[in-house]
Amino acid sequence: MDFDLSREQEMIRKEVRKFAQSEIAPVAAELDEKEEFSAGLTLKMGDIGLFGMFVSEKYDGQDLDYLSYIIAVEEIGRVDGSQAATIAAANSLGIGPIYYFGSEKQKQKYLPKLCRGEGLWGFGLTETTAGSDAGGSKTTAVKDGNHWVINGSKIFITNAACELSMGVTVQAVTGTRPNNKPEYTCFLLEHGTPGFKAVAMHRKMMWRASNTAELYFDDVRVSGENILGKKGDGFHQMLKTLDGGRLSIAAMGLGGARGAYEMALKYAKKRVQFNQPISKFQAIAFKLADCAMEIECGKNLLYKACWLRDQNRPFAKEAAMAKLYCSELMGRVANHAVQIHGGYGLMKEYHVERFYRDQKLLDIGEGTSEIQRLVISRYIGC
Repeated sequence: MDFDLSREQEMIRKEVRKFAQSEIAPVAAELDEKEEFSAGLTLKMGDIGLFGMFVSEKYDGQDLDYLSYIIAVEEIGRVDGSQAATIAAANSLGIGPIYYFGSEKQKQKYLPKLCRGEGLWGFGLTETTAGSDAGGSKTTAVKDGNHWVINGSKIFITNAACELSMGVTVQAVTGTRPNNKPEYTCFLLEHGTPGFKAVAMHRKMMWRASNTAELYFDDVRVSGENILGKKGDGFHQMLKTLDGGRLSIAAMGLGGARGAYEMALKYAKKRVQFNQPISKFQAIAFKLADCAMEIECGKNLLYKACWLRDQNRPFAKEAAMAKLYCSELMGRVANHAVQIHGGYGLMKEYHVERFYRDQKLLDIGEGTSEIQRLVISRYIGC
């Protein structure tokens, strides 16, 4: 049993951390305050190879293992949740479905630009009536000759309405299965297609520098060549995509927890009360000790799930566990970090308050904590 990272993985961590500290950290608070998506910063992340990390070099990817990608997300999340969200959604939810389920023609058309970070792709699953119940989708696609006509809407879609957005993968109801349940098919839909409108969402509590969109489809006509994989495979594709996406959310939780912990530890060593640093008081020292312990537990759980995935072994249960644990881990650590900062933890000059806000979406996105517990309970035979 070997817990050491490879030399390449250690180098990736070092280089991404250096980039995050030098390029993201100085502007993160300002972008959050302005609620501004940064195309320039996204292009820089593309320049250092943070898009398409697990994709073959044939499509301009980095051809790395999944753990290497997760380490990169973790290091970006250690500094800023918004930029980590951009990376995580672009890779796991944008690039992933096209890479794993797309035709060769679709891969050649979209992946090179996406893997270079020159464009972004959205993942159109969530609707006002379909969140935890992914089968509650109302968006429909009706066949009309050699084309399909899509009508409906999506909400809370990352990377889908900014200047770099190229298009979205849309899950739509295309019929009824023999068991009378809806049949779902995924379509690749480019921006600029008549009837397709993407509108950026604002006034968010968290990930304020990440692009989030509402999507509207009004008699959108697409060719049968726009189907991702085969007709009727949409629900299976979405579930498989979410398994990988949960590892990305877990990485954001782990990285965010580490960032908040490091801020709290640094502050506790500097802050003097009763003639000594507050880190010397048992009440504070024990909080920090618990944080350090739980971060190590989260890392081992997440890295094991990634190892299983890289070994082509079943990992869905472990992915759900890692997503659940690391998401809630960041909540506990960020809460301790704010408490340790005291009144200063409530001020935007101290970035820990941003971590406290950014964490909440991790409990909700890509399957709520309640849904993760449901998934895990089914795997253990409940």
